[in-house]
This record gives sequence, structure tokens and C-alpha cells, in this order.
Amino acid sequence: MTQRVALATVMDQLSIDAVITGYAVAVDDGSWQDYRDLFTPDGRADYRSAGGVEGSAAEVAHWLAETMRLFPVRQHLIVNRRLDLQDLGGYPGDRADVRADYLNPMRLEGKQAAGGAAPDATAPNFTSGGRYAFGLLRTDVGWRIRTVTVHEKWRSLSGSLAPS
Repeated sequence: MTQRVALATVMDQLSIDAVITGYAVAVDDGSWQDYRDLFTPDGRADYRSAGGVEGSAAEVAHWLAETMRLFPVRQHLIVNRRLDLQDLGGYPGDRADVRADYLNPMRLEGKQAAGGAAPDATAPNFTSGGRYAFGLLRTDVGWRIRTVTVHEKWRSLSGSLAPS
């Protein structure tokens, strides 16, 4: 592998990592247009193992927008990323697969504090964990998600302690 090819491979890895991070940020911030923009035009998402839907990025973004209203506080962590970049005989190709674990703690909607400030800190927490399988494609505008499948492994609902 030449130095130029090695540099291109590292740049691809960094770009793909930015897409995966952008995915988590878009879901946590409720930026549904940003979510849709991370996908190829024919991109699809499958949340069925987590009790959700499967469909086009636009259909799933709509479902997420409705569902995530129940969780005003979200913090999506995507870790242990394993990237397989297509290898064309020593040169990087235009496809990549990423398997990554996730931890997704969220706070269920509680009563609003006086004056409509922050949600009630005693609302229960919902946490789930599992693994994502991303299929990515290099496009004219950079790397984009062609498919994402959620493989939820566990979930938990727990009470929250009031701040001291």
C-alpha cells in the first residue's frame, strides 16, 4: 500500500466515523432533516428489533420524530466501532460496513417544572443497549448510510432519584 493510498484510507475512516457520530447526534438532538441527510437517496433503516419500524430514511425519521417526543432527554453513545472498508486489491472501495455497540439512556417525559422550565428530574429513565449494523456508500457528497439495522440486546426502565 502506498503512502497516498494509506492516507486515503485513513481519510475514509475518519469520514465514516463522522457519519456515525452525526447519526447519534441527529437522533439525540431531534434533527430529523440532518438524520435524513446522512442517508443515500435509497437509504433504509430497520428498528424492528427495538419495537420500531423499517422503511426509508424519511419514513423512519417521521416515526422517530413522533416516538422521541416521549423522551425529552436523550444521550446516544455509539462505541466499539468495527469498520470494514471495501478492499479493491490494496485500494479502498466505495462501500463500507460498520458494526458498533450502542448504549442509549433516555429520560421519559415527566411533568414540567414551574414556568415550563426543565422536565421533572424524578421522571423514570429508559435505557437500552445493543448493536448497530451500518452499510455505507461513498457518494458524490461523501460517505452516506445506505442501511442501518438496530439489534437491541436489552432494555431497562428505572426510577430516577431527585437531585440533592
